[in-house]
Amino acid sequence: MMIRRPARTSIALAATALTASLALTACGGSSSAKGTDGKLNVVASFYPMEFLAQQIGKDHVSVTDLTAPGVEPHDLELTAKQVAGVQKADAIVYLKGLQPTVDQAVDQSGSKHKIDATAASPLVDHHLDEDTKEADGHKHEGPAGDPHIWLDPSRYAAIAKSVGDEFAKADPAHADDYKKNTDELVTKLTALDQDFRDGLKDTKTKTFVTSHAAFGYLADHYGLTQVAINGVDPESEPTPARLAEVQKAAKDNGVTTIFFETLVSPKLADTVAKDLGLKTAVLDPLEGVKDPSKDDYLSVMKQNLANLRAALNANATS
Repeated sequence: MMIRRPARTSIALAATALTASLALTACGGSSSAKGTDGKLNVVASFYPMEFLAQQIGKDHVSVTDLTAPGVEPHDLELTAKQVAGVQKADAIVYLKGLQPTVDQAVDQSGSKHKIDATAASPLVDHHLDEDTKEADGHKHEGPAGDPHIWLDPSRYAAIAKSVGDEFAKADPAHADDYKKNTDELVTKLTALDQDFRDGLKDTKTKTFVTSHAAFGYLADHYGLTQVAINGVDPESEPTPARLAEVQKAAKDNGVTTIFFETLVSPKLADTVAKDLGLKTAVLDPLEGVKDPSKDDYLSVMKQNLANLRAALNANATS
């Protein structure tokens, strides 16, 4: 398995930024559990981690997301300012293995409260990259495992609990509030999980085709089969053999829709759909939200469920 890594030049630049920021922040992570505004200073690596931090911390935290809205997180390159922010953070919420430059900064941070999502929900290898290659024609080795654990609400709830526990350790004065907020979020995620179970229980087909292999955990949890054009890296290139397999799977399983996502060009999905005479629709992997003022994890996941139900012909008899 591979997860897309920045080019060597990008890593070298990130290393330079890291070295420079370390020189500026020789005192390392904050020895206090609070920032200058009295709030817990939290750094989140990308949107799913930011959402947890905001929902659980609420008014007691100040959250900085390293990945800007609408930016594909696999491609993130940290600036010197961002690396310095990681150094000063009271708590860091991230997913180890997804963003190498973030991992490097976290490793060098003096923070006592580093919350790795994979510790609460270990990754599973879904064998999704065998027939894809990166733009340079080579496969690049990375951590073994599919990183998209947040797309299974039950796994996401487990991560939420670990965030709540660590926030309580970092800021004991507000431990009760963190516990209350965590319980409320877990209740919402449990309800979402039940909505998916009920909504996907009776469908004409259990197979869906997506441009990006982000939905392995969701498929496993709800008894579906994901057929992905691309691997874990949304910008990898499928081989002709892989495209032939996708087309055959779509025909054999009565697929009506090719799903694409919001942060990557839909060109490939459009091409496959046109070749097969099928529709296209959005299935959002929630790696980022373009407008957080309008959408959040819960609303996007509910829209994903509606789109899946339509594509799979929910409640229809086989």
